[in-house]
Amino acid sequence: MTRQIVSVIGGKDEPSGTPYVSRNPARLKEVVAEVALADAATFAAACRNAAAAQHDWARVPAPVRGRVIASIGRLVETNAEALARLVSEEIGKPYAEALGEVREIVDTCDFFIGEGRRLYGQTVPSEMPDKNLFTFRTPVGVAAVITAGNFPVAVPSWYLVPALLCGNSVVWKPAEYAAASASALHRIFSAAGLPEGVFNVVFADGEQTFAGLETALGEGTVHKVGFTGSSEVGRKIGELCGRHLQSPCLELGGKNPMVVMPDADLTLATEGALFAGFGTAGQRCTSLGTVIVHESIHSDFVARFTAAAQSAHVGDPARKVLMGPLLDQKFADRYEEFLTWIGDHHTVTGPVGRITEANPCGHFLGDDPNEGLFYHPVIVDGVRPTDRLFLEETFGPIVGVTTFSTLDEAIELANLPGYGLSSSIYTRDPQSAFRFRAGVSAGMVSVNNSTSGAEAHLPFGGNGKSGNGSRQSGMWVLDQFTRWQAMNWDYSGRLQKAQMDVAEITPDLEFTL
Repeated sequence: MTRQIVSVIGGKDEPSGTPYVSRNPARLKEVVAEVALADAATFAAACRNAAAAQHDWARVPAPVRGRVIASIGRLVETNAEALARLVSEEIGKPYAEALGEVREIVDTCDFFIGEGRRLYGQTVPSEMPDKNLFTFRTPVGVAAVITAGNFPVAVPSWYLVPALLCGNSVVWKPAEYAAASASALHRIFSAAGLPEGVFNVVFADGEQTFAGLETALGEGTVHKVGFTGSSEVGRKIGELCGRHLQSPCLELGGKNPMVVMPDADLTLATEGALFAGFGTAGQRCTSLGTVIVHESIHSDFVARFTAAAQSAHVGDPARKVLMGPLLDQKFADRYEEFLTWIGDHHTVTGPVGRITEANPCGHFLGDDPNEGLFYHPVIVDGVRPTDRLFLEETFGPIVGVTTFSTLDEAIELANLPGYGLSSSIYTRDPQSAFRFRAGVSAGMVSVNNSTSGAEAHLPFGGNGKSGNGSRQSGMWVLDQFTRWQAMNWDYSGRLQKAQMDVAEITPDLEFTL
């Protein structure tokens, strides 16, 4: 029986909406869910509902809210395999990756359980007698969270868990092509005991979401926007929030560089490049964009990388494969455009494009590649700093390769595209590692590891085209979902005016020993 997915506002289903069909990208004839996409008015109504519910939720003591987060973690853990299978079915992510994504939710919950008892403020000494100063974290109010579907449950949890823990209510707009996974996550959260109206899910397309968000911001029923998606859409959301004097949390795209130094372990670097470039079919914000390899080892590395990519298994995500299909037809169409950026000065070894009977993959695992959105992994050698393949994000299984002669040149190349999300360097030299760390503009740096991969207790986020400097995960995300409030308590019984009534101690500035 096909799943019927609807928005849920204030604990009640909103069944009306424009029909949308979510399909299994590995078997396009297989319908995963039928979704009712809401309009802008419904999104705005959800924000009003969330605003009404937020005050009571904020009054619940933070440690008690932490126990709700604990329950979410245990429920996810109990349902981990079923949720991972659904993620794999709906977006074509290999099951092992999908299960890792689900475990990321558990890690996030486990971390934030403790933060319910550590939403610390400070007691600050006053410059006046008989007076105390304090700081407190207070919830922002209603958080509107808009997420992509390449990580349909893990990345949303980075927003949802801390936002709820901090006493905010949430309106979540997931990707429509991952609606079944999102609906399952929403049901798990709701089962943990969240009051009605505190956590709402609205399925809508981008245009209606933007219009609804614009209305809600104008009405004052949204106080924080979290967005994960493309840099292009992030700019529009940033502009909209700016008009209402709000600073959104933006986690955008990347053109993530991997520098391979002459002293690198090439076996390890090849393994890292393979996973970073082609895991999740290259559809991560942290996917490898360009390998910047030292000229002295260029030929050796490219030969190793090419051999690894051509021998990797592609196919049915339920099988043991490096990569499954692309997420959705719209991403396949965009990826086809990226392939047209390959020029005559580039070197490509092996097949390019969609895997079919006429364009086969020698290591395909599955029944019929024609049934899904399967593509060959592509390595493009000889990219130049002026190429679109070098400068722009290419969401899909394509990796560029270029060369450098000095570390300074490598750092310059790594920063040139203007993104600043993730980066990597392979070297045995600590000096090279720390010089790269200091020079690269990325918010995240890996040494002898992939550009992809995050842990729940480290800050995640980027700079430049990759974001506005906001961070998710760890204690740092608390600054996104709380605001600092200062309080002074004067018990002197008289009006003491700051900077005016301060006691003065006069030094003898003429003193000499």
